[in-house]
Amino acid sequence: MDMLDRFKTVNSISFHKKFSDDDSCLEYLSMIKWKSGYSCKKCGNKNFCVGKSKYSKRCTKCKYDESVTAGTMFDKVKFSIQTCFHIIFKICTKIKGMSALEISKEFETRVMTCWKFKWKVQQAMASSRHFPLNGEVHIDEFYIGGPEEDTPGRMHGKKRLVVIALEIIDGKHMGRAYAKMIEEATTNEILSFMQHYVDVKARVVSDKWASYISIKDTYPFLEQRKSEGGKRFKELHIHIMNIQGWLRGIHHHCSKGHLQGYLDEYHFRFNRRTNMDTIFHVLIERMMQTTPKRLENIQKPSAT
Repeated sequence: MDMLDRFKTVNSISFHKKFSDDDSCLEYLSMIKWKSGYSCKKCGNKNFCVGKSKYSKRCTKCKYDESVTAGTMFDKVKFSIQTCFHIIFKICTKIKGMSALEISKEFETRVMTCWKFKWKVQQAMASSRHFPLNGEVHIDEFYIGGPEEDTPGRMHGKKRLVVIALEIIDGKHMGRAYAKMIEEATTNEILSFMQHYVDVKARVVSDKWASYISIKDTYPFLEQRKSEGGKRFKELHIHIMNIQGWLRGIHHHCSKGHLQGYLDEYHFRFNRRTNMDTIFHVLIERMMQTTPKRLENIQKPSAT
C-alpha cells in the first residue's frame, strides 16, 4: 500500500469519516492483504478474477475463492468489520486502552465476546522481536498482585513475577520497554528474556541479584549496582508503577494465564507513544498478518 493510502491520525472524527461502513473497512483490508500482489494460497497462481463476495479474489487456475479476512485475525469474528475497526481504534489510541467490560457496554455486546476479540488484538500487539533494546538498558523484576504474608523479596507466592527491561536515553529519559512473565528470577529465565528483547551490545544495568552474574558471559557490558530501594533505577520503577496502576485501574485483576497479553498491550502503546498517528494502521496490518488462533480452547478470563 502506498504511504498516502494509510490512515494516519488519532482524530476520531477523521476515523469515523474514513471507516463509515463495512465496505470501506473491507476495502482497506483488501489493500493491505494484497499490497504485494495476489498469489493463490492453494496453488500459487498469480492470476485471479472477481470472487463471490466483494473484495474477495478467485484463482483462475484452481478456482479457490479467498475472502479478505480468510487466514487473518478477522476471520469468523462475531462483530461487523466496522465494529472491529472501531474497537481496535479505541484500544490502541486511548491512553489507557479499553477493557472488555467497557467495550461490552459501549457496543452492547456480551463481555466474553468482547474479551475474545480483545485477546485476538493482544496477540497482534506482541513484540515482533525484530528491534531489541540498545544503548543503556535497565532491567529488574516486579510482581503483579497485592502483597502476601511471608513472601518477602523475590518470594512471590501467588503473585505473578515479571521481568522488565527499559531503555534509558541521555541518562534520564525513557525509551522503549518490554516485559515478560516468568516463573522464577533464575539466570536461565532472565537470560532467555534478554536474548529476545535486548541487544548483546547494550549497556545493561541491573541490581545486585545473583542471577545476573552469569549473564555477563553473554552480555559483556552488564553492570550491577545497588538498588537502594529503587532510587538507583528511578525511571524503571516509575514505569513499573505505571503498569501496576494501569492493571489495577483498568482491568482490576489479571489471571496468570492472560497476563502476558496485557503486558504486550501496554508496551505496544508505550513503545509507539511518539508515533501515535500510525499506531492504528500498524495494528491492522498485524491483525492481517497474524494467523488466527482457536479461541474455543481459551479458559474464561477472570479479568476484563
